[in-house]
Amino acid sequence: MNSIFLRIYGGMLGVLVLVALLGAGGLHLLNQSRADDHRERLASGTFRLMAHNMSSMTPIERRQAANLWGRLLGIPLRVRTLDDVRLESRLEARLLRGQVLVEQIRPQSTTVFSLVSARDRLVLTGEVEQLSEQLARATIYLLIDELIRYPEAEQPQRLAELKQARGFGFDLELLTRDSANLDDDQRRRLDEGDTVMALARGGDAVRVFAAIAGTGWIMQLGPLYQMNPFPPQLLILIGLLGLSLIGLTVYLLVRQLEQRLSVLEGAATRIAAGNLETRVPDVGTDSVGRLAAAFNGMARHLQRLLAVQREMVSAVAHELRTPVARLRFGLEMTAEAPTDEARRKYLEGMDGDIDDLDALVDEMLVYSRLERGSPTLNFQQVDLGALVDQVIGELAPLRPDVSVSRGECATAADGSCWAEAEPQYLRRALSNLINNAMRHANSRVQVSFAIDGQTVRLDVDDDGPGVPEADWEKVFTPFLRLDDSRTRASGGHGLGLSIVRRIIYWHSGRSQLSHSELGGARFSLVWPRHRPD
Repeated sequence: MNSIFLRIYGGMLGVLVLVALLGAGGLHLLNQSRADDHRERLASGTFRLMAHNMSSMTPIERRQAANLWGRLLGIPLRVRTLDDVRLESRLEARLLRGQVLVEQIRPQSTTVFSLVSARDRLVLTGEVEQLSEQLARATIYLLIDELIRYPEAEQPQRLAELKQARGFGFDLELLTRDSANLDDDQRRRLDEGDTVMALARGGDAVRVFAAIAGTGWIMQLGPLYQMNPFPPQLLILIGLLGLSLIGLTVYLLVRQLEQRLSVLEGAATRIAAGNLETRVPDVGTDSVGRLAAAFNGMARHLQRLLAVQREMVSAVAHELRTPVARLRFGLEMTAEAPTDEARRKYLEGMDGDIDDLDALVDEMLVYSRLERGSPTLNFQQVDLGALVDQVIGELAPLRPDVSVSRGECATAADGSCWAEAEPQYLRRALSNLINNAMRHANSRVQVSFAIDGQTVRLDVDDDGPGVPEADWEKVFTPFLRLDDSRTRASGGHGLGLSIVRRIIYWHSGRSQLSHSELGGARFSLVWPRHRPD
């Protein structure tokens, strides 16, 4: 992923999806656990009370009690053995410790297990679809059945003991008729032996009332609260977790980006202070990595331009000194010339010096234009055969004692000899190579080209003294001239081959030097036949 925006956006989107999946999965699992706890809390007291009462019964009495209580609860009750139930070992261990199990054995129903006898390995089981008000009514019936065995004054104490001993998960309380918050209709129904259900204040819970016959007590069961599957504190926790993960992800992504940009900023500051050797790591293919690579390229180009500028200023000062000195000498001699013929001779020499200065300025302008940046190139299909013949025809008469000819030329497979290039610059490069070869040749210069597939090669050979291999790269350095036979005496300003190298560079090619079969040097230009995209 090469875009920083897409990376950050993708990271945030990934975290949001992750938080959503984790939140939904965690909420589902937590609600399952909370629902089991809620059902267990509502059913545990009632089933423990029934199982405790069954523990002292005979098998026949247990079956009768199971049928009776099952009708009260509206669910089938059975007394079974642990071997018949076949619970997992961990669930069986919990059951033997006295816990009431509420397990979803089937998809649409929940089974409640309560231990009747550990010695006989008996359990009371009941399958319920939901723990409804019928369970509350049956629980009150069972509790009243227990309390009426005791005197009225002892009943509140006995109810508290039952709640503690059997582990009821809701409040149980005995109220007087005056303290019970009931209306007249509800009181009438209680007097008729009915069970009354009333909403608690706020409407989020239910209370169940029943009168204990023969006493002044009214039993209150509850309030019974419905389970909220989306508790506010859980939603707040999920929201905080999501925000934290998003913030952490954005921080990690932006921190890495900030560090890399800080490195670039420091490098730019050092370059501005004059340390042109500064470079930055350019790893990665994202926009910062591409920016670092572009920055390094800019730094290298800037360093080279400044080096070229220093070299050019020094070399130009040196190159200008000779023709200016000759011009000054010519002016002095012209003023002192005794005859018109002598004066004309000095003026011709001064004219030649001016031509040298003009050529030097022209080469300097061309070279600086090529070095400054990407020049404006108008690539066209150039006929290499026609170009070679044209340049030879223009330059050959300048030195009649040197034969300049066209050598063996290998065309493309279809017989064509064109290549995509900038015509003016390619002509300038070829002219510079031929001029250089004519200055150093003994008697012969040969120009040839070859088109091999998608590559073009242009060679200029001479039969001069050649160039030592150790100096093959040096000859392309601006204003540099070697100290062997290719010396200052041969003419030139030392920019011709540098211009050739820059021209072929902007053609995405290369220039190279090797030994020629004619005995001298071979200068070669190699570049793609088709312009790179």
